[in-house]
Amino acid sequence: MAPFESVPSVVDALAEHGYIADDRLATTVFLVTRLDKPMLVEGPAGVGKTELAKALAAITGRRLLRLQCYEGQDETKALYEWDYGKQLLYTQILREKISQVVADAPDLPTAVDRIGAQESVFFSERFLAQRPLLEAIRSPEPVVLLIDEVDRADEALEAVLLETLAEYQVSVPEVGTFIATQPPYVVLTSNNTRDLSAALKRRCLHLFLDYPAAARELEIVRSKRTGLPDALAAQLVDVVRGLRDLELRKAPSISETIDWARTLAVLGVTELSASVLSDTASVVVKYDKDLRKTVAALPRLVDPNVEVPERFLGTEHSTQHADRGHGHRHGPGEHSHDESGPGGQRLEDGEVDGRLVRAGKDEPGRHSEDYYSAQESARPQAPPSPPRKVSSDRGSRSFNANFGRRRAL
Repeated sequence: MAPFESVPSVVDALAEHGYIADDRLATTVFLVTRLDKPMLVEGPAGVGKTELAKALAAITGRRLLRLQCYEGQDETKALYEWDYGKQLLYTQILREKISQVVADAPDLPTAVDRIGAQESVFFSERFLAQRPLLEAIRSPEPVVLLIDEVDRADEALEAVLLETLAEYQVSVPEVGTFIATQPPYVVLTSNNTRDLSAALKRRCLHLFLDYPAAARELEIVRSKRTGLPDALAAQLVDVVRGLRDLELRKAPSISETIDWARTLAVLGVTELSASVLSDTASVVVKYDKDLRKTVAALPRLVDPNVEVPERFLGTEHSTQHADRGHGHRHGPGEHSHDESGPGGQRLEDGEVDGRLVRAGKDEPGRHSEDYYSAQESARPQAPPSPPRKVSSDRGSRSFNANFGRRRAL
């Protein structure tokens, strides 16, 4: 029986479980339940892809099975594997019984035939350790299967998934093919770290989740009951959206906006200020370079007309140095910084490659001859030692001694 009567009913049901959805998302979920097709949800991290699968499981009352993908994962961690330890234990137990079966066999071929006539005990379902994919197919009750971050897995795992996603079945060569009696609702998520194969996408309904509009993001924050007043929550959402325009290495996600709201509520903040936000910015910003950019931009994000305090100006100045490789120049007699390392080479994030700088210090001829003579004259000079006097027969005696030792050898 279909859990939803219409697309609006999907929106209402998700909202009751704390998930705010628009019509496009609700339509895709509705089609998943009616067409029995998997759903591939792509988008940046933290926009609610995994939470959508959890909400769907809660609404439908189905058990959630989760396959967390990672690099180097093979089919034994996704489909099934044989319980070799259990097989070895049974081998020791059945050794005596096997001896009884072949006890009166006249020759080896007869003994082999008798053993072969027995059921394949060691490769049967009792020794089959099922993983999330096989468990979802064999489950007597309908489930929601979450294949999380499928883009992190290797392409070989995608090929393994094709049979499961297209036919809702899993083939085990030693046993046979398991076909789902209750097709699961399948949700695949991807953070777009790599392109997925066309064969995988062709089998799925596709949905791209991006950062929501300001009104919807504010509604999401309010639905989580963070404890932050609505007026401050609205202001905080505007600040976060401004941070996303800074082209940070990792933009703040919706889940991090919620965490920031809860943090400010715990601190009892009654007014958003650049000082308070800069002290708690690490909740949403995870890299040092991003933090410097964030702290520098916060005063103007809080109030575009505010006069920026001196400490924020200093932060912005140091941020520009870090981003531009200290490209300013000083007057005569003062130190200067180039915008790049030797050869003008620079890292992608704008910082100078320290290895190239060190290599440049080893280049011959980088100082004039006067520099080395000046360095040499600056060193303390030891008084010259008097010449040693050698007797006239010293050389002949040394030669005769060494010649005699070689003759003896």
